[in-house]
Amino acid sequence: MEFLLDPSIWAGLLTLVVLEIVLGIDNLVFIAILADKLPPHQRDKARLIGLSLALVMRLGLLSLISWLVRLTAPLFSIGSLSFSGRDLILLLGGVFLLFKATTELHERLEGHDHSAGNNRGYASFWLVVFQIVVLDAVFSLDAVITAVGMVDNLAVMMTAVVIAMGVMLLASKSLTRFVNAHPTVVVLCLSFLLMIGLSLVAEGFGFHIPKGYLYAAIGFSIVIELFNQVARRNFIKHESRRPRRERTAEAILRLMGGRRQDADPQQPESDVPAGAFAEEERYMISGVLTLASRSLRSIMTPRTEISWVDCDREPEAIRLQLLDTPHSLFPICRGSLDEVIGVVRAKDLLVALEQGEDIVAFAARTPPIIVPETMDVINLLAVLRRAKGRLVVVSNEFGVIQGLVTPLDVLEAIAGEFPDEDETPDIVPEGRGWLVKGGADVHSLEQALDCSELVSPSEDYASLAGLLLSHMGQMPQAGEVLELHRFRFEIRAVSDYRIDLVYVEALPEQEPVQA
Repeated sequence: MEFLLDPSIWAGLLTLVVLEIVLGIDNLVFIAILADKLPPHQRDKARLIGLSLALVMRLGLLSLISWLVRLTAPLFSIGSLSFSGRDLILLLGGVFLLFKATTELHERLEGHDHSAGNNRGYASFWLVVFQIVVLDAVFSLDAVITAVGMVDNLAVMMTAVVIAMGVMLLASKSLTRFVNAHPTVVVLCLSFLLMIGLSLVAEGFGFHIPKGYLYAAIGFSIVIELFNQVARRNFIKHESRRPRRERTAEAILRLMGGRRQDADPQQPESDVPAGAFAEEERYMISGVLTLASRSLRSIMTPRTEISWVDCDREPEAIRLQLLDTPHSLFPICRGSLDEVIGVVRAKDLLVALEQGEDIVAFAARTPPIIVPETMDVINLLAVLRRAKGRLVVVSNEFGVIQGLVTPLDVLEAIAGEFPDEDETPDIVPEGRGWLVKGGADVHSLEQALDCSELVSPSEDYASLAGLLLSHMGQMPQAGEVLELHRFRFEIRAVSDYRIDLVYVEALPEQEPVQA
């Protein structure tokens, strides 16, 4: 018991424990790589059995310490090179490490992911355990020989090995999970394996490589990888702050062949063929994915285009108005659009006029459904369901009617325009460009122009006219031109302080200037 009171014994034990743990980290990493070849329910068992057998093997090597010391005696010579038992073990172990690291790197770099697919071909359980034991033997030999030179007490060496292996057993699962979740760490560790295998082969031939060089290279690589992991973690943290809906929409748009202009350039392009989705399919899917981000103003029929019935007019004038207008629903108002009494169907109002009913009393039976213009389109869908086919009136905070919305407007936001008999499409191809109405929705214009720069969440506009007024700063005159976002906008028609018609043409791509 006196040796337990010797400070040198405790110092040697602590030193050996730290040394065994440090030397065992790379061993654990490679065990994690090997265990990943097994089915998930067998990986923990393989690690425990492999490390337990490795512990027994290390203790056996330590018990044969006197034989290990004699391994340095030359067995034979080839020319000027002499080989001992230790040299042969180092040569065989180095060749094994080089072969194993090369094959693993080939699979990783060629994209043969072990976890890909449901029909994964797993390795044999005992074959993996055998590789773990052999791999640990290669790493153990150098550590055991180093321990022999540091401590003379066999009990201290065995105690240090047991403590170090216990720490490795506790850390193996968490380390395995970390390594398998970070592919770049796996490639880096396999590169370490190549370097260590090369050093073992060199030592087997008698060329000693100072361990400090290896540790410096490994340490520098670990620091660089640490910076890489921190940068990746910060990127993921930044992305997690964005709405999940937005991230999902961008991912699906990339799958369809589209890409945001401000997307991360390091993200790979989709490998889906360009013809995998038809143009109409891409248009509709894009409309669905962007529907939640659109304002109510962008899909409603604006106030200036609303056809409404003034109940103060003569019944015959109202009947002629109903017959001349191809709409099926009409707001009934008293003198002004802001004084809405109700919303009625044209055919029902014609019958009521024929029967001489009072228009105000008839319209009051179906009062209007009014929603604020700040409501988002997703919540509007529930309102339209309750409306049972009737239109919904949009009002601002001052009670002024801004527009109206029907289920058809939502459908047009998804699938494109369905113009009435008295309407023309908002976007019409003409020559090399497009002839666009000033009131055209910028979301629809983006899809027609195949771009993603026109809609700005920070700007308060929903139409092409609003976009141009925002950038020009004043009401333009006919003939004025604005170049914006790779497009040329030419004002064709202006009336009553309103932009009526714009010609949009894509600017030619500028060729890079050669030095």
